[in-house]
Amino acid sequence: MKILITGADGFIGSHLTEELVRQGYDVKAFVYYNSFNSWGWLDTSPESIKKELEVFAGDIRDPHGVKEAMKGCDVVLHLASLIAIPYSYHSPDTYVDTNIKGTLNVLQAARELDIQKVVHTSTSEVYGTAQYVPIDENHPLQGQSPYSASKIGADQMAIAFYRSFETPVAIIRPFNTYGPRQSARAVIPTIITQIASGKRKIKLGSLHPTRDFNYIKDTVNGFISVMTHGESIGEVINIGSNFEVSIGETAKLIAEIMGVDIEIETDDVRIRPKKSEVERLWADNSKAKALLGWEPKYGGKEGFKRGLKETIEWFTDERNLSRYKADVYNI
Repeated sequence: MKILITGADGFIGSHLTEELVRQGYDVKAFVYYNSFNSWGWLDTSPESIKKELEVFAGDIRDPHGVKEAMKGCDVVLHLASLIAIPYSYHSPDTYVDTNIKGTLNVLQAARELDIQKVVHTSTSEVYGTAQYVPIDENHPLQGQSPYSASKIGADQMAIAFYRSFETPVAIIRPFNTYGPRQSARAVIPTIITQIASGKRKIKLGSLHPTRDFNYIKDTVNGFISVMTHGESIGEVINIGSNFEVSIGETAKLIAEIMGVDIEIETDDVRIRPKKSEVERLWADNSKAKALLGWEPKYGGKEGFKRGLKETIEWFTDERNLSRYKADVYNI
């Protein structure tokens, strides 16, 4: 089976690409074209992985390039998107083009090329602040940021193609994934990189919101489960740990694991507009368990600690830490 992964150069995409190559799949990696000939995080992959890859440099916003990339593929794992919430306040137009139009390009090409399956990547942010917990797939959708609104639009486009044209689409909805290679715009790398750089006064935004953090290995396994199970077509499936923890408590856990005492300083620039902040996320993952047989290996508080330890170990390696700008707020 030949698999195209869009967004293969990103945090989740690179881990997923590597794992599928290890499992023996024929993988084509769609990376964002740039003049540096960079493959993003795939540049750091082992040579044994890179030599097995077919790399296609393009732009998800270009329908012709997307269709060309998809030719000859059986399955498309669509991860390419803009995901930074603060940047979506700054440049919402780019989120519509990339997330909605980019998804439309994949779906239209899949329909024309008779692709066997498209796995479209959603996000827990589409739920907004929990109206009830744990959050199942029937929870109302709330666009509390331009980012989440664009992902709701992309999700609905995917569902519409399934219902209108029987395009074989499955929607995976990961909750807050963390782990090695994650951007410093995310809270866990922000905390780790500041501490690893010698800071003891840590700048953060709001501390009270809760999240359901999902370790990268569990998210990758979730993608593979959705891809390989025929029952996932036409379905929306949460991938989450079913463990809720606040940002403040997360910071304390990280400091404890790293063996330091920290003081948290609220940085106003990191605080979302009041009505835009998602106050609470907590995943109901029972559908993934029942339909796919998937469940997190890093679930609960102890699993979260194990995932944090592996993440900290990666970030505190000087070769990795040097890639990050701990002194700069990354939107």
